Amino acid sequence: MKRILTLLFLLAFGTACSTNTSSPRSAELPPTPYPDTPSPAEIDAPLVEAPALLELDMFNELDGWGVTETQIVRTNDGGITWYNVTPPDVAELGFSVDTFILDNNTAWLQKPDFENFPNSGFMYRTTDGGLTWTNVSSPFSRGDINFVDSNDGWVLADLGVGAGSNAVAVYQTADGGDTWEQTYINDPNSPDASDSLPLGGIKSDLVALNRQTAWINGVVYAPGEVYLYRTEDGGHNWDQVSVALPAGAENFELSIDQDQMQFVSATDGFFVLRMAGDATQTVVYVTHDAGDTWSLASAVIDGAGAMDFLSAEELIMYDGGPFHVTRDAARTWVTVSPDIVFGESFANMEFVNTLAGWVITLDPANNHRSLYRTGDGGATWFPVIP
Repeated sequence: MKRILTLLFLLAFGTACSTNTSSPRSAELPPTPYPDTPSPAEIDAPLVEAPALLELDMFNELDGWGVTETQIVRTNDGGITWYNVTPPDVAELGFSVDTFILDNNTAWLQKPDFENFPNSGFMYRTTDGGLTWTNVSSPFSRGDINFVDSNDGWVLADLGVGAGSNAVAVYQTADGGDTWEQTYINDPNSPDASDSLPLGGIKSDLVALNRQTAWINGVVYAPGEVYLYRTEDGGHNWDQVSVALPAGAENFELSIDQDQMQFVSATDGFFVLRMAGDATQTVVYVTHDAGDTWSLASAVIDGAGAMDFLSAEELIMYDGGPFHVTRDAARTWVTVSPDIVFGESFANMEFVNTLAGWVITLDPANNHRSLYRTGDGGATWFPVIP
C-alpha cells in the first residue's frame, strides 16, 4: 500500500459530472454481482466493533488493513469483521503516525519522537500480520515510507515547511528498517546539503521502483511548473523530469497530489496531474518503460478526484458524482452512476479491481465515519460499517 494518507480527498466538483466534449467519459458500465465467499479463519487478535476508519488498504476482496485514530486493524472477510493488531505501546495513531503496508503480513509504522523532532522517531515492524511487532530508533520523525520488498525501503523525511519551501532528507534501508542510511538532504542548515532536489516546493511523495530508482513529486507554486524529480543512484542525486503539457497548462498551478503516482508493475506506471486555476482540471500520464518516458494518456478531464490505479490498463476515478472507469490506460472512460451519491461525505476509496471496492464516508456534522462496499463496479453500494 502506498503510505496511509495524511490528507483525504473531500470532493465536490459538479462540472466533472456534466457532459463535456473535453472529458471522454460517457457510456455506462454494466454491473456484475459481488461473488460469494467462504467464511474465513479467525485472526488471533481482539475483535473491534465498527472501527472508525481513516484509511483502508485492501489486497483482494477479503484481506486488508485499516487505520483509525487509535488502532491498526485487519480484516479477512472484506471489512465485515475487524481485529485489533495495534502495537502494544502505541496509543495514538490516525494522522500522528506514518504507515506502509507491503502485504497481508508485513507492515511498518513510524512514530515521531516529539522531544527530538524532526531528527528521531521509532520504527515498528510486523511480519506476521500485526500479531507481534518489533521497534527500533530511527533518525527521522515523520516521512513518506515506501518499501519495494520486505528488506529494501525508502523514506522521504519531512524536515519542515515554510514560505513555500520544504526541507527533506532521503533515507534507505536494506534490512527491513532496522538501520537507515541518509543518501540526500537539502536542508541549508546541514553541512551535507545538496540542491539537486530544490528546497522550493512542497514534496508530496517518494515513489520507489527499486533500490536505485525513485521519484519525488509535489507542487511548486508557480504557473506551468511540474514538481517531479527522479534519482537513478539510490537518492544521492536528483534530476527534474520533463513532461509534455496539454495546451493552456502554462496558465495553471500544477500539482501531483499525495498518492497520485504509482507503479503497477516493474515497467508500467501512472501519475495524475491536477491543474488548478479558475477551474480545476485533471490529466493522466502513463509510462510503459519504467519511467524513462511519460506520455499524456488522457484528454483534459474537468474537475479532480481520488484515483485508484489497478493495472497497466485499469484506473478508477471519483469526483463527487459518478465513478469513472478506464480499461485502456486512460484513453477513454466509462461512467458508473452509484445508487448512493457520496458527494461531500466522501473521504477515501479503495478498489482491488474494477468491480470490488470500498468507500469511507465522513459525516461532518458529527464526525462519524462509515464504510460502504460495492461488487459491481460502483453501481450498487451497501454499508459494511454503518
